Amino acid sequence: MDIVVNEELKAYIDPLTPEEHESLERSLLAEGCRDALVLWGDVLVDGHNRYGICQKHGLPFQTVQNPRFQSIEDVHLWMIEQHLGRRSVSDFQRGVLALRKREILAQRSSAQVQASPAPTADRADEAAPISEQASPAPAPTERPPSREALAREAKLSGNQVALIEKIQKQATPEVVAAVRSGQISINAAAAVASLPEEEQREAALAGSKELKEVAKRVRESKRKPREATAKETIASPSETDVNDDVDELTRLRRQVAELQEENAALRKEVADLRAALA
Repeated sequence: MDIVVNEELKAYIDPLTPEEHESLERSLLAEGCRDALVLWGDVLVDGHNRYGICQKHGLPFQTVQNPRFQSIEDVHLWMIEQHLGRRSVSDFQRGVLALRKREILAQRSSAQVQASPAPTADRADEAAPISEQASPAPAPTERPPSREALAREAKLSGNQVALIEKIQKQATPEVVAAVRSGQISINAAAAVASLPEEEQREAALAGSKELKEVAKRVRESKRKPREATAKETIASPSETDVNDDVDELTRLRRQVAELQEENAALRKEVADLRAALA
């Protein structure tokens, strides 16, 4: 059969580095293509690199159909899950894939809610034929995972997922390329992403060293106001805090007085009982 290479699917997952591609090529030449290529009909879903190397060297390979695929979203979700389970995927790539999964599930959930029929009034339900009343309920909506669940699946912390989401939304392509290639960390890229786009580009064009310095300056500029505010709070407690302390002291004194009254009443009851038994 003729295998169709969909360029969008091929680019859906980050490509191998030149070193990784050379290593895969050496492995296929030495051991052959042991894993079957996954297809959706005649469209190649998994194994683009192996397919290209096999075509180049005339190596035999096998294919397998995945019966779970019903739509392109199913294909995307399957590709995401496969790559999240691979050790060679970087933390940034894991976060990007996990966020893509959440977006797909959110769109599915929204579409399912819009497509579901509106609930009918109680009287209309009572008057409906039994056959209609007994119709099966729609399939439950697949809700998007929470950030915590997303992080666990991607083997990341919730904070890392939040930073990666910030990078995706605010970072320029140059900064994204730097963190994707490992030139700077996720934390550094998120810090740089808070700057105007022109400053981000200038830092990225200057190289990884400048990016790291810029990220350091951004973090320090944010840290200083927080430290100053904390010192002011410790040095001079606000009038509100003083009032709160006075209110708490008054409440405690009132509570002590009530307990003393109850204690006195109980003592009197015990004395009356003893007098009655004597």
